[in-house]
Amino acid sequence: MPYGRPNVRLDKKISPLDNVIYRNYRITHGLRIAVAFLLTFLIVRLTEIPEGTWPLITMVVVMGPISFWGNVVQRVLERISGTVLGSVSGLIALWLELYSLPLMMVWCAVVMFVSGYLTLGKRPYMALLIGITLAVVCGAGPGDMKTALWRSGDVIFGSLLALFFASIYPQRAFIHWRMQMADCLMSLNKLYSAWLSPNMLERPHLHGKMKSTMNQVVKMRSLFAPASKESHIPREVFDAIQTLSRNLLCTLELLADAYWSSRESHFLMLNAPTLRSAQLLMLETLEKLSLMLINGTKGDELTIDHQLNESAEELKALMAEMNAANHLEAQVYGYVWLSSQVAEQLRSIGDLITMTMRKEDAQISSGKTTKA
Repeated sequence: MPYGRPNVRLDKKISPLDNVIYRNYRITHGLRIAVAFLLTFLIVRLTEIPEGTWPLITMVVVMGPISFWGNVVQRVLERISGTVLGSVSGLIALWLELYSLPLMMVWCAVVMFVSGYLTLGKRPYMALLIGITLAVVCGAGPGDMKTALWRSGDVIFGSLLALFFASIYPQRAFIHWRMQMADCLMSLNKLYSAWLSPNMLERPHLHGKMKSTMNQVVKMRSLFAPASKESHIPREVFDAIQTLSRNLLCTLELLADAYWSSRESHFLMLNAPTLRSAQLLMLETLEKLSLMLINGTKGDELTIDHQLNESAEELKALMAEMNAANHLEAQVYGYVWLSSQVAEQLRSIGDLITMTMRKEDAQISSGKTTKA
């Protein structure tokens, strides 16, 4: 299918123009539909197409609800399939009406039953279009095959026009995901920095920011299906990144609880050079991953992975020393353990993000997961 082969590399840098357009995608989507409507209207008027309202209606219906390229293609294919099946059913109904109105009504009842039954399945839009097109064709009048054929053809013509207009500088869900994931990582960076800042005398109240970041993570789920179709990256990869991001946010909150649990333990952790260096590395990693999503992969991910491995080993060695010193407070040990968990989660997120930016790696990983 067309959306299976993206026109751009997955790890290509997001340009300033893309950044402006995608940040204001609702305005872009509105302008696209307005221009498409005007051009379609001119085509219909200049060519004097019979039943010319149907290309306009179809174009708005196909392009209106969904602006992402991965969803537009599927929606057009489903609309054309449903229209063809509904048109054939409608033509049969008009032919039956010439001989027997009750027989025609029985046929329409059977088609509508099938349409309603399939509407609750995997292709609800296509099933719905079967019933809608049947109604449109039957409304042409007894035996009026010419009008019925024109209406069916106009719907298909409107679908193809919608696909054409959507293909001009298409809005890609994968680019939206990259930008929103980059924003999410920078939000985590700011939360982590504020919670564990050595310049703070009391724990900052960031419940509103934390809730906003969590909502930001959850809202990205709507992008997974179209992004997967556009990039051929398995949806499970996007789900795994979202799960890790959500867990990372919760772990950072627990880390802040341990950091501010008491003045004595807070003073010990504040003056521990290993913990401070690990904290700075994690902040740097969050920033680098965010920039990687915007600027593409440049080999920095290997450095990040190596540094996180070293930091995780240092934290494990520190925990081993603390096990020998029983007099240390539990909050300090909990803080060190949570810091090691943050390092592991960041490393996993970094691996998955690198995987999404490199399509071949994502497909290999998907194959291994399937075999397992």
